[in-house]
Amino acid sequence: MFSTRAYTFLKGLHTPDQLPKEVQVLMPYSNAQTLRYVHEFLTTFYHDKRSRIGVFGINPGRFGAGLTGIAFTDPVALRLHCGIENTLGTTSELSSEFIYKVIDAYGGTAAFFAVYFMSSLCPLGFTKGSKNYNFYDDAALQLAAMPFIRSTMNKQLKLPLSRDTAVILGTGKIRVVAESLNTSQKYFRNLIFLEHPRYIMQYKRSLAPAFVRKYVDTLHSLENAITHST
Repeated sequence: MFSTRAYTFLKGLHTPDQLPKEVQVLMPYSNAQTLRYVHEFLTTFYHDKRSRIGVFGINPGRFGAGLTGIAFTDPVALRLHCGIENTLGTTSELSSEFIYKVIDAYGGTAAFFAVYFMSSLCPLGFTKGSKNYNFYDDAALQLAAMPFIRSTMNKQLKLPLSRDTAVILGTGKIRVVAESLNTSQKYFRNLIFLEHPRYIMQYKRSLAPAFVRKYVDTLHSLENAITHST
């Protein structure tokens, strides 16, 4: 089952080696209660043997997947959109807020998760000075993270994920990293890049409805293209 493989993958994540001393790792999977929420989420939406299309962010943030263990999902979304009551509080995250607007417009959680699996290039997040820290924000951190990213991507592909096309959320530094990684490792035949949800909500919020439409149109087109090619 996809759910079993995904749960095993997430539960088995470990801290990358040789991280800079001032960088901390977000490790929600060390919390037994959080693991129960992750298991319930995966069992609800991924309890089948179908392949999914991967959608990858940068790395989890401390108010979203760094807390819930579920990509782009804060405690509020986990409760209101996924139907999973939790004791993780009422913390919200801008990226999660945008993604679940997209999911609603796509057709809802059942329709979306039947086709897509959301994750990150680096499936564990980082903080520095109690603030979110992207793996490429520091040369030493990126150097330490890259073997972890390559290893975990190989494991994610076995969930299984489609090798045809993946969606990358971000059009700046993450695009450079993703393209270089995909060129060297040949994970996917194509990559599609969409503006990162946090960028949209922080800098282009008045245009968020247009970006939601762009996401939904892109995702529906990708779903149709891959479905018709198989």
